Amino acid sequence: MLARDSKKLEALRAIKSALLLLKTEKGKPDAGITQEQEIQLLKKLVKQREESAKVFYDNGRSELAKSEEYQASVIKKYLPEAMDEKEIDNIIAEVIKETGAGSLRDMGKVIAVVIERTQGRADNKTIANKVKHILSN
Repeated sequence: MLARDSKKLEALRAIKSALLLLKTEKGKPDAGITQEQEIQLLKKLVKQREESAKVFYDNGRSELAKSEEYQASVIKKYLPEAMDEKEIDNIIAEVIKETGAGSLRDMGKVIAVVIERTQGRADNKTIANKVKHILSN
């Protein structure tokens, strides 16, 4: 606020608002929200901004698209650093060895454990594709 960076302030307010909504959601226990829930929420916000930017570009509204991209970049700063491909591959190999998975029937079990171990630092779609590729061979 003191730096008078209204675009960054707008992104931070969006984060705060989304966190408050998640915390006060009906049916949720009063225990608050976990770090994993926060990470998932931030990923969701980034994805929304990126999709909005694409729609704006498609409709010739580049000034709005750039604003959405900037907000996405601000929100990404609050996400944990992403794992590289090698780290993901190592975790997948380790989980397959531990669970004894040998076919595509075991895919769900492997993916669940890998997602738990990566703790939001890897894209779930990437994990699923890698596990599917390894188990189908």
